Amino acid sequence: MTTNKNTARIAGFIYLVVVITGMFSLAYVPKKIIDWNSGTATFNNITASPLLFRLGIYSSVVCYVAFTFLPLVLYKLLRTTNESHARAMVILALLSVPLSFNNLQHKYVALMLTGRESFLQNISIEDLQSKLMFSLNQYNDGLLLTTVFWGLWLFPFGLLAYKSGFIPKIFGVLLMLGCVGYLINFTGNTLFENYSKIGTGKYMGMLPAAGEIGICFWLLFFGLKIKANGK
Repeated sequence: MTTNKNTARIAGFIYLVVVITGMFSLAYVPKKIIDWNSGTATFNNITASPLLFRLGIYSSVVCYVAFTFLPLVLYKLLRTTNESHARAMVILALLSVPLSFNNLQHKYVALMLTGRESFLQNISIEDLQSKLMFSLNQYNDGLLLTTVFWGLWLFPFGLLAYKSGFIPKIFGVLLMLGCVGYLINFTGNTLFENYSKIGTGKYMGMLPAAGEIGICFWLLFFGLKIKANGK
């Protein structure tokens, strides 16, 4: 009983780190700095607030490191429910990590383009701004690809939560719906040029947020109610 309680709390804490750093790097910083309609504004924002942009990169690294350990702790908690589903959860989650880290190189390029390196002196400001937006768009495209695995791992996780007997079934349902939301957004953004303008993506994005934030806080605060037999 004590072991399961401690494992649940550790998983909840790691998940909280993932949620906070993820929201900061993927939502807060881009909203403050990036103007997708203006390379000039984006360039000026980064040069005016380089520390904020750097903190966004750093928080991404913290997020991905924490996410590396999260499925391993969840595996320990949920493997008795279904071993094969738990293994699938871990594999699908960990496949996203190298993709996420590799994709960050585009933000480092963006940081370089807004710096004062000597080899940038002979490049016009217009070219720098164009290269900056190209790099940031590459980052966004890489992020879109990564969301495939951010979505896929939620399905076996949700199935395990639903069948566990000690996690409220609603979280299992929300996690599986989160998988669907990620995959719908990936499909829409890949196949349809104007998908981002129709508003569907915003609502689909709420599905994984509801499931992941919900299970995070349940594990952290209410997971103590796990029964002695783990069911």
